[in-house]
Amino acid sequence: MTTTECTPQGRVTKSLLGYGIIAGPLYVVVALAQALTREGFDLTRHQWSMLANGDLGWIQVTNFVVAALTTIAAAVGLHRATGSTWAPRLIAVYGVSLIGAAVFKADPAMGFPAGTPEGPGAISFHGMMHLVCGMIGFTSLAAACFVIARRYAPVFSRATGVLFLLGFAAVAIGAGAVWANLAFTAAILLIWTWLAAVCLHYYRRTV
Repeated sequence: MTTTECTPQGRVTKSLLGYGIIAGPLYVVVALAQALTREGFDLTRHQWSMLANGDLGWIQVTNFVVAALTTIAAAVGLHRATGSTWAPRLIAVYGVSLIGAAVFKADPAMGFPAGTPEGPGAISFHGMMHLVCGMIGFTSLAAACFVIARRYAPVFSRATGVLFLLGFAAVAIGAGAVWANLAFTAAILLIWTWLAAVCLHYYRRTV
């Protein structure tokens, strides 16, 4: 039986793509662990980015930074694996936006952290910048779905891009409604699954 040994360049590329495979699961596990244990946090009402507030907010801030670095590494790996320019750049922009989300925290609102008044509350400068970072990052990542659709799983990639944008639109206009928050959470899970699938696909093809 003939085996193909991975080249040194291939090993580096595989390592970078590997970060893209673990980026989403790691982010989701850490966020959910906090969501299920932080006092006052309700998965049906509160967005995960709000976990950056409070005494334990540093955990979510760190989660954002780790997700950012692993996503940027994945973007470099995809560029090396495919020779493509635009999709890796768009994914890297999303990674940078996660750093922005760590620097500019979402505003406390709707009773979280514990002791915060109910309702959406006033939007601070940091809160506005958090929204701007999200808008830029989410739009870039959705665009990457359509670009990669030319090379990988066209139906899955395009559907992910559309559903991710719809989820973002839902939470933007939903004014804290349960349906909007759950739609956005589902969109986040879908987009991380998509990124892991893309990276795994090219990880297997890299030699």
